[in-house]
Order: sequence, then C-alpha cells, then structure tokens
Amino acid sequence: MNQVTKGQWNGYDTYILKTGRLEVTLLPRLGNNVIEIKDQQEQRHVLRRPEESELAFYLQKPYHFGMPMLIPPGRIEKGRFEYGGTSYQFDQNTANDNHIHGLHRTQAWCVSDIEEDDEGCAITTEFSTSEDPRWTAQMPQPLKLQMNFRLQESELHKRLRVINNGTEPVPFGMGYHTWFLLDGQPDQWTLKLPVEGIYTLNDQLIPTGHQAPLGELEALNKGFNMKDADFDTILSIPEGEPAEAILTRNDGYGIHYSADRSYFKHWVLYTKGKADEFLCIEPYTWLPNAPNLDLPNETTGLIHLEPGQSVELHTKLQIHYPNT
Repeated sequence: MNQVTKGQWNGYDTYILKTGRLEVTLLPRLGNNVIEIKDQQEQRHVLRRPEESELAFYLQKPYHFGMPMLIPPGRIEKGRFEYGGTSYQFDQNTANDNHIHGLHRTQAWCVSDIEEDDEGCAITTEFSTSEDPRWTAQMPQPLKLQMNFRLQESELHKRLRVINNGTEPVPFGMGYHTWFLLDGQPDQWTLKLPVEGIYTLNDQLIPTGHQAPLGELEALNKGFNMKDADFDTILSIPEGEPAEAILTRNDGYGIHYSADRSYFKHWVLYTKGKADEFLCIEPYTWLPNAPNLDLPNETTGLIHLEPGQSVELHTKLQIHYPNT
C-alpha cells in the first residue's frame, strides 16, 4: 500500500513515505531533509542516517546525513560577493574565514499537502526565507521555497520550486549532499557518471574556475571501482551528456541518481577519507564561489532570478534490483 505515515525523531515530527519497496523518512522541521531511505526488499539502508543520540551533531552539521539541501553549495571566498549592484556577506563559518554550504541548515518547513494514490504517495512542504532573520541578514531578498517529494515503487522524485518574491534580482544555486552507504565493502561498488574535467582548487579548497584533465578518473565514464577511492572532487558534466550517476554493486543491485541537466552542471564526489562506509554523490547547479568567478552563468550554473521569477529543479533517485 502507498501511504504517508507520521513518526518522531528526537521529538520532531517525521513523515514516512511508503511503497512496497522503499520507505523514505522526511524531517520537515529540521531542514526538510530526507534523513533515511530504507530498502524493504533488500533490507538495507540506502543513506547515512542520524541516530537519535546524534541530535547535537545534526544541529551543528545537518549536511552530514541523508539528502540535505545546500543553498548555495560549497565554499564562497570570505563569504563575500557582489551581484546586480548588491553586496552580500554570508557567515564566515569555515577555515580562513570563508563560507561553506549555504544559508539553508535546520529551518522549519511546513507541510502543505499529502497525496496517496494507486501509483505512489507524495508530500509537499514550504518555507519562506523572510521568516528566518539569519537568512535575511545574509540575503535580504525574500524567496519562497516549495518542495515536492513523490515516491513511486522504487523511485523517489524531488522537485524544488524557488520563487523570487523580492524587488531585486537574486543569484541562486543549490545542491544535494547525498550520503550513500557502501556497507563497508567499497570494492563491491562501481560508480559510472559522465564527466569531462576536474575543477582545480586553490590552497583554501575554493575553485579557481579552471579545469584539469581527468587522468585516472577518466574511468568514471565507463565504471570506477570504489576500492581505495578518496574523493573530495568537483567535476564538470560534458555538454550534451546527462546528469546521471549510476552506483552498482557486484550482484547487479544499483542506484541511479539523476538531475535535470538544464540546471545541474556539476558533480561533487566525497568519501570522507578513503572510501569505506560512505560515498557522497552531489549534484550541484552552481560551481562553488560562482559569483566571484570571472565566468559566464552558463558555465558556473548560477541561476539569475528576476523579481517574480521562479525556477523548478528536478532530481530522481531510483533503485534497480538484480535480474529486473
């Protein structure tokens, strides 16, 4: 049966989308994060999930669990940039007084709709940035964010709609810092995704705007085994190729993770040291530090939103099973 039920995590309401194959747990009041995906058919957890005892760590760094949104993603030099004649100063919250991983952290979203039908189930949530003083202090133009999560059998569709409700244009970028589990067996997993170059970083891990050849990572285009992999790498997607990552286990079990290529132009891969338990596969719309790079928006992926303008950003996660 396709249904949405309620649960609790540390006293906060969760909403659990269920089909016969997957259970997806959403935590709207702490960042609107998908904190758990449970594969009922395989009896395994797909994502790194926060334990109840990890509340303090989650509140400090919620982007270490589940499928958190980064708005905007990555580092911004000194947290400072100018756009459209407006000066922005984001929190300097990482080494060397730079900014990392955006304004969106543990904001409370409201559930506005729940659907259940023969094909699946869905939940819609909303958040207005004007309700968050810390957000408006850094980006004063108000945005309305609406997120729809729809689960159909073994597919999770996510649609983020962003509306500029302000009077000035704003620069927008986002990504998902998605924590896939490798079950302590990285040698059993192979990653394939179309990429063409590695963005070079300066000594503060901020993109320079230049690219280097893939070298041994050329294998990502055909299939890269995760044994001994050590990623903290930003990669560009070739023109005309899909934004699609395929993570496959040796027995044929697979995770297909895709994004709308019209907006998602970059992948970040992160293993938190040498790959063991985790592989973060992160689709980004903008290249970190995009507003400060001397590159066109078509290259960096920065989304220009005029007053009253909106954009919809689509991603899909699908589980494939052996012999199906």
